[in-house]
Amino acid sequence: QVQLVESGGGLVQAGGSLSLSCVVSGTIFRINRMGWYRQAPGKQRELVAAITSGGSTNYADSVKGRFTISRNNTKNTMYLQMNSLKPEDTAVYYCNGQSYYGTDYWGQGTQVTVSS
Repeated sequence: QVQLVESGGGLVQAGGSLSLSCVVSGTIFRINRMGWYRQAPGKQRELVAAITSGGSTNYADSVKGRFTISRNNTKNTMYLQMNSLKPEDTAVYYCNGQSYYGTDYWGQGTQVTVSS
């Protein structure tokens, strides 16, 4: 099994920064692609950013230039640096890990609230 635990959410004013972390444990060799998703109240869960085991990244248009995804395979940890935060970034942020077979693993989520 694979376990993912997020940390780093919180309350920040618009224009501020937050950094999220996701620690992966368990059968981690199964994990290929990792990503951050978010879900705001009344909205569907959406992809924020993703990174492959080789380091290739992709971002949602809404966060390009403001957010940076990275991973440290030695520490089994993925990060999301969020700068220039906007109120519309407010959501529960989820860590996702996808195995080479396409199985998805999810963290419990961490709340990010951006005040105007």
